[in-house]
Amino acid sequence: MTSQVSSPAEQADGAVVGEQRKPAGEKDVRRLDRVIIRFAGDSGDGMQLTGDRFTSETASFGNDLSTLPNFPAEIRAPAGTLPGVSSFQLHFADHDILTPGDAPNVLVAMNPAALKANIADVPRGAEIIVNTDEFTKRAMSKVGYAASPLEDGSLDGFSVHPVPLTTLTVEALKSFDLSRKEAERSKNMFALGLLSWMYHRPTEGTEKFLRTKFARKPDIAAANIAAFRAGWNFGETTEDFAVSYEIAPATQAFPTGTYRNISGNLALSYGLIAASRQADLPLYLGSYPITPASDILHELSKHKNFGVRTFQAEDEIAGIGAALGAAFGGSLAVTTTSGPGVALKSETIGLAVSLELPLLVIDIQRGGPSTGLPTKTEQADLLQAMYGRNGEAPVPIVAPRTPADCFDAAVEAARIALAYRTPVLLLSDGYLANGSEPWRIPETDELPDLRVQFAQGPNHTLDDGTEVFWPYKRDPKTLARPWAIPGTPGLEHRIGGIEKQDGTGNISYDPANHDFMVRTRQAKIDGIDVPDVEVDDLTGTANTLVLGWGSTYGPITAAVRRLRAAGEHIAQAHLRHLNPFPRNLAAVLGRYDKVVIPEMNLGQLATLVRAKYLVDAHSYNQVNGMPFKAEQLATALKEAIDG
Repeated sequence: MTSQVSSPAEQADGAVVGEQRKPAGEKDVRRLDRVIIRFAGDSGDGMQLTGDRFTSETASFGNDLSTLPNFPAEIRAPAGTLPGVSSFQLHFADHDILTPGDAPNVLVAMNPAALKANIADVPRGAEIIVNTDEFTKRAMSKVGYAASPLEDGSLDGFSVHPVPLTTLTVEALKSFDLSRKEAERSKNMFALGLLSWMYHRPTEGTEKFLRTKFARKPDIAAANIAAFRAGWNFGETTEDFAVSYEIAPATQAFPTGTYRNISGNLALSYGLIAASRQADLPLYLGSYPITPASDILHELSKHKNFGVRTFQAEDEIAGIGAALGAAFGGSLAVTTTSGPGVALKSETIGLAVSLELPLLVIDIQRGGPSTGLPTKTEQADLLQAMYGRNGEAPVPIVAPRTPADCFDAAVEAARIALAYRTPVLLLSDGYLANGSEPWRIPETDELPDLRVQFAQGPNHTLDDGTEVFWPYKRDPKTLARPWAIPGTPGLEHRIGGIEKQDGTGNISYDPANHDFMVRTRQAKIDGIDVPDVEVDDLTGTANTLVLGWGSTYGPITAAVRRLRAAGEHIAQAHLRHLNPFPRNLAAVLGRYDKVVIPEMNLGQLATLVRAKYLVDAHSYNQVNGMPFKAEQLATALKEAIDG
């Protein structure tokens, strides 16, 4: 077993260091403060399930964690091929961490394709657990191996554990009435048991999960549990694994409270439900399935008991049309999609701007353009969210920074939509949607009061003393128009996309009125009350500010920590509100000689910042479908500091 030593830069984000101890008659146990594990295999090998279960047990143990699922876009790519490799990376620690980790300390490779697709990310000295049963000549030739990497010396720099996972699993299940093919399907549970032994993970939760998952097939449940236990026992008894590891709970990293592990899409779903309860409004989702947003539709459909109605429409346009109709009817209305779907919804978003109705448009961004990379992450929809409609159609934009923060971002988006009677775009992405981290479940009294007052009666008196209802008479503070529920006596009013006359809402083609209405709608968005952006500048002497938005928060913060640990002075700020920008942003930008903006696009926020504030912001970009690595960003930021 090769001991792992980290550089000072790595130690700033959690080091893989420790000491060995060996109780009498037992194997060595090494204490670590963090580790990064990647499970990789064919799409049918159950790597996402394996990673999810390991993550759940790690969360229940009390470690801080961050995950990165990575899977192909094809429902079932050809078995054993590089395009068909699915992986799940988990970074867990006894302290606060921010990213899924730059490189795995342990790679579990279920076949030659998994090894070849991931070996470039594995640092020398790391552990590789290989399912030797799958390294047949045919399987290796399929991915371009002329000779076995297990025998040609190419893995000599790693600590390799050759394990016949398939054979051992089949042997462990020989007492079950299963075909060999059925037994082989449990090899991921054998691998999970082995890794659970290596890192002292709890087992009760996984066994309970398997009993529940296969409740209608008790024999399959029992077989999977047997394979899981066999993997654990193999680690305990084999001489190849001489060391196991302990990572203590991260008790110092978390404020007091009740925690659970949560993914970004699940947090968004819960945030929407919480917002509807705080607003005392029914929640309506009009949606069309699209990766990576579909999980929100799946989750919300489970919560009819909270007044949630979900409608799976025939297309993107029908989905948002139904949602806008629900908003007109008095619901907290939501539509979910990804970038291509936002393009299809753009006309109806413009209609919502004209109608001035609250509507949440949730965009889980993915690689584009067009169909692009459905299962990979990107931040390239910002300019579409800002300008992707005909005419002057301003829309507020909110972006969460972590998976757990998706809950708060959903509540904040609902606050803005309801208070200002406007559609709001929420920009998450595939990295946040599928990744997970611990989340402190908030108390109800910590959530904002989002209740709104519907129009009750006439709100304007004519010169002759007649009292009438004007649907576009505005709140003097928010410029929001009244929200009138259809069917309320006396509140009948005209609706539609043609320009309205100020106040009355009657159709108007008057040039001066159109100019006034356009400027008024813009002023409403510009006047939205958003918090000031907070700046993390420990010494107050930094000359360089790194400004980010959305899911770059974790990698940026990890990179900043590394630089500070190396003695550098650097400031950090992260934007949740992208339209309107926080009012203090101009002053913040003006305090620094250099501003660096890392983005998973070709510089969209940098373009907006340069245009609005005339700041020579430096753009650092990546559009490869993967999140930034902390070390990569640290290197780029160090170059910026040095000029």
